[in-house]
Amino acid sequence: MKSNRIILASASPRRKELLARLGAEFEVIPSGGEEVITKEIPSEIVMELAAQKAGTVAEELKKNTEHILIIGADTIVVNDGKILGKPADEADACRMLRSLSGKTHQVYTGVCLIRLETEKCEKHTFFEETDVTFYPMTEEEIREYVATKDPLDKAGAYGIQGVCGKYIRGIQGDYNNVVGLPVARLYHEMLKISRDWNE
Repeated sequence: MKSNRIILASASPRRKELLARLGAEFEVIPSGGEEVITKEIPSEIVMELAAQKAGTVAEELKKNTEHILIIGADTIVVNDGKILGKPADEADACRMLRSLSGKTHQVYTGVCLIRLETEKCEKHTFFEETDVTFYPMTEEEIREYVATKDPLDKAGAYGIQGVCGKYIRGIQGDYNNVVGLPVARLYHEMLKISRDWNE
């Protein structure tokens, strides 16, 4: 891709690790802007939030004359139509896990790609959805998992890549999307927009 710099607009160590799998060199510049949700449909919400993250960083760098590609992403967990964010505390984490136990829920990740060139800014957004099914969890299992503190910084109060993996019965869709970044889809979207931009 014709881009001197690739920037990940996220402080998430999980997204950083996933993006590294594409083999491209990139920088991390976390977005510090305030996130405002105006949409109601989950797929539109994550794309809106991803665009805000990428847009905040693009605003900081818009005076650059080099080619820059900014990647913003946001992930939400949706259960029975309700968005589950990061738990407020351990009790909230337990509540969320009880609601997920033995059921199937959805994980949405929105991605926004912003290409900056001299006096030019182009934006492309997309989303990926994955169904995740939990085995039933006992109250003791829920409390033991929450006691590890792993759920406290994660949407939906769980990380599929960690200890909670033993409670995941199955997924339908992209596993990496649940971790926080659909890298395969991202790779192909980057190829597509690269062809479009270079025509």
